[in-house]
Amino acid sequence: MGTMVDITGLRKEFGSIVAVDGVSFTVGQGEVLGFLGPNGAGKSTTMKMITGFLTPTGGTAKICGYDILEQPLEAKKRIGYLPEGAPAYQDMTPSAFLTFIGEMRGLSGEDLRKRVSGTVEKVNLQSVLEQPIETLSKGFKRRLGLAQAILHDPEVLILDEPTDGLDPNQKHEVRTLIRTMAPEKAIILSTHILEEVQAVCTRAMIIAKGKVVTDGTPADLEGQSPTHNTIVLTVRSGDVYAMQAQLAKIDGVKKVEEMGQDGEFTQFRIFPDPGRWIIADVGQCAREQQWEVAELQVERGQLDEVFRNLTAPKQALT
Repeated sequence: MGTMVDITGLRKEFGSIVAVDGVSFTVGQGEVLGFLGPNGAGKSTTMKMITGFLTPTGGTAKICGYDILEQPLEAKKRIGYLPEGAPAYQDMTPSAFLTFIGEMRGLSGEDLRKRVSGTVEKVNLQSVLEQPIETLSKGFKRRLGLAQAILHDPEVLILDEPTDGLDPNQKHEVRTLIRTMAPEKAIILSTHILEEVQAVCTRAMIIAKGKVVTDGTPADLEGQSPTHNTIVLTVRSGDVYAMQAQLAKIDGVKKVEEMGQDGEFTQFRIFPDPGRWIIADVGQCAREQQWEVAELQVERGQLDEVFRNLTAPKQALT
């Protein structure tokens, strides 16, 4: 799997403000990198520098071996970019706009017609092809933006919030399309939707205050969650304190928390000692105690917990 995006020490200053502070990473063919971070973290600024839209204060970005500053045309030929806002000429129709984009990308004749037709089908724009873009819904404008990004079949896709404004069905379609394209491309997508990371990304990177704070697979990030490998047990309510005490006696259990009651059932979260796998022991305990079990499962961990822990401002002790 060859490296297709190579970012080294990217930095961007706006006066006294450092928006991006020494970001470095690589993305290879077949990888889908989820770029996460709170508002103002530097995600969009980094994407704009990678695509040549913004000139970095320092650092380099290479696309398929071509430096975005020294060889901009060769680098940009290999990029499909969906920026935030999905800008387009509002008085054009999607058909005319995509034809224009194709011509700008060097396509012509039958090849251009086939590319436009195939791309329209991929993103389901058939019903609005001849409407003025200014009359389209936010969702259709977003899909049009995605269409122009993939029209020339680039090796590298840079997608800023690709499912923003889409309904659940449309989000599913776009995620499926990204997964379909992924084996042949290197894809970087920013998102605020953590379920999207789990759905389509092979890697997840979190950026905060212009710096990368973690980079790994979604499973790696889930492993940083305080609830990773905990057991959730839901049983018909009885003597809650006695139940909690019984669960705490299990070998390998670090602590037991009551999570609350829902009707006739009580839910517990059971934390294992590091490296212990205790679900079988919890199940055995429930059987021996003859508890009526409604749910027994292992939690992988929650990305939102990891995100908050890594990006939320630390509260000063008073």
